[in-house]
This record gives sequence, C-alpha cells and structure tokens, in this order.
Amino acid sequence: MRIGFIGTGTIASAVVRAIANDGHLITISERSKAFSSALASEFSSVSVADNQMVLDQSEVVFIGLIAATAKDILKGLCFRDGQRVISFMAGVALEDVATMVAPADASAVMLPFPTIANGGSAILALVATELVQAIFGERNRVFALKDAKELDAYLCAQAILSPIARMVSDTAHWLGNRIEDGEAGEEFLRVLVASSLGQSRADDLIAALNTEGGYNQRLRLHLEQSGQSLDTLRGLDGLEQGTLA
Repeated sequence: MRIGFIGTGTIASAVVRAIANDGHLITISERSKAFSSALASEFSSVSVADNQMVLDQSEVVFIGLIAATAKDILKGLCFRDGQRVISFMAGVALEDVATMVAPADASAVMLPFPTIANGGSAILALVATELVQAIFGERNRVFALKDAKELDAYLCAQAILSPIARMVSDTAHWLGNRIEDGEAGEEFLRVLVASSLGQSRADDLIAALNTEGGYNQRLRLHLEQSGQSLDTLRGLDGLEQGTLA
C-alpha cells in the first residue's frame, strides 16, 4: 500500500516501525522532525514530505495529531475522494474526523501502543477493522470494538498499564537494594509478570497463586485490605465520568 502519516510523534513512529519492512511505500510528515528524520534514515521504504505531499502520495492516511491542534492543521489540506483515513486521536469521534478530512473516508479509529513496533501488541480498532487487521493483524492482536461507548470504556481500562508499571518499578527498586544486580532483578519481574498474565486469565492466575499463607496471597490481601482494589475501581469510574483530576 501507499501509506501516509500526518503527525510523527512517539506512537506514530512506533506504528511506522511496525510496517516499515512489509513492502509498503510510506510517506511521513515533517512534523516532529527528530522522529521523521530518524525513520527515513533507518528505512528505505520511508520518505519525509510536507503534509500535503503526504496526502498526494498516499491511499491510506494515518492521523497522529494532538486533538487540540488537529482541526487547524488539517483545514488547510486537500484530501481526496477514495482516500481512507485512520485516526490515532483518542477522544475525537470518528464523525468529527470525517468532517476534518472530507471528502476522504474516515474509515477507523485505531489506538495502538508503543509495543506495536516489535509486534505482539494489542490494538484497539473501531469501524473498518478489516483494514486495520490487513495492515497490522499478522503480528499483532486487533480488538474490534462495537461502538464509541466501548471505545471509551477500553480507553479508561487501558490506563491500568501505568499503575502496573509503577508497581513493578517500585518493586524492582526494593529488590535492587537487596541484590547485587538490580537490572537483572527488574528484568526478572518484567518477564514474570508478562509471561504469567500472557498465558493465563487474571482470575485463574490469582487462584493459582492463592496458596494459604503464601507470599503472593499475603501481599495481595495486604494491598486489598489497604483499599487498592476499591481505589482502582474508583479511579476508573472517575476517568469514565471525567471527574478524575
């Protein structure tokens, strides 16, 4: 495919890396020059152009702009009929994207994560999920969503990633103060968490680690009794309702 990217930040760069060796011709915008220059230097399939040239050379266009600035940036550009547009802009309804990119087809909202660069990543997709699947599905897991309400719920739920990383980081620092090789300690924790959750449902894993008086049970119960589970649910409700500062 001839694929273009308007906006080349951290997430868009990861997406480019995910498909740069798949035979596509990729044109990325000059915006965020540090990212775009690095990608063009690394991959022969990637070239850099101004925003309009990106559109002129692409049949599928990814929009990776900050929502607050997208309207102003896109209003001076000429999209064309038959182009398919996929938006990375969380919180911007597909109907609003359609207005910004007319007469092109606002085909899908896609929410990737940085791990897409190496494959094996989760991808959220709303509408035209077959297009997202065709481009990324061979090496990643595409989760097709029913509607905008589901997308909002998934957006809130994915925010658990940072708290989990915080817990692993805190534990790694605790462990690092007690062992010789702190980096190995953190790697152990990352492999342990990723492999365990990757191979088992969360409730099944909790049950398997629920040995009476065991280390896992004792720490989990301590955290639950400290209010961690309730605080997590309250935080998710706050994200959903827009009341979480």
